[in-house]
Order: sequence, then structure tokens, then C-alpha cells
Amino acid sequence: MDEVDRSILAVLERHGRISNSELAARVGLSPSPCLRRVRQLEEAGVIRGYRALIDPAAVGRGLRVFAGVRLMRHTRADVVAFEEEVMGLSEVIACHHITGNFDYLLQVEVADLPAYEEFHANQLAALPGVGTVNSFVIMKTLDTA
Repeated sequence: MDEVDRSILAVLERHGRISNSELAARVGLSPSPCLRRVRQLEEAGVIRGYRALIDPAAVGRGLRVFAGVRLMRHTRADVVAFEEEVMGLSEVIACHHITGNFDYLLQVEVADLPAYEEFHANQLAALPGVGTVNSFVIMKTLDTA
């Protein structure tokens, strides 16, 4: 991977729907070599896909919460059971296994604070092996795009 590939990736990360001709102009290539490079990056698995960024509030998920989860035990069976169950919760947008004070950091999206309270009490805290959950309500997200 060279600097041109890195430039292509940087543009695509921010503008995934950009036309090939516009992408080529931004990275200083003609359209054919640019398209060839993009396809090579896709085939190599560097570009894993394209997706739409949905406004959570527009689809009834106006409250975003990061939840730090600490498990009671860390046996392989406990970890596997937690991971299988948490990935089945539609409110969980992302789940990261992390180091530090928590075992997992979840990104949760729900309609509002009462919906999160219900989710926390009846689903999240009831997952296998959960010891504690610390919730961080997002007040504002700065857009980097």
C-alpha cells in the first residue's frame, strides 16, 4: 500500500458515495487507474464495505449511551455466553472488548432516557455474567466528517 492508496482510503472514509471521477481528481489519478486501485483494495479486504450513516433520532433512537460492562467472572464460558447474548440486542450498535476498568464498552441507542432505563434493568443487567454496568449518556457528538 502506498501513499496514493492511503489518500484513496482517506477520501472514501469521509465520502463513501463519491464518484470515481471525483475520487480520481482528489487523489491525482485518472479514473481508470483509480478504479483499479479501489477494486484491488476491495479484493484485498482493506475496504470491507460501504454503508449509510443513519440519523438515530430520525428512526426513534435519539439517545446514545456508552455502557461500560464488567463481568463477574472471566472464564471462557462466561465470556462466550455474554458475547453471544449481547450481540442479539438490537439496541447495541457496537460492542468492544477492552482493557481497563471495564471488560466491554457498548454503544447503545434507544428512544429516550426511560427507554434506556428499561433496557438497562430488563436486558443489559440480565445478561449472563454481568457484574456492573456504568452508563455514560452522550450529550453532544462532534461530527468529524
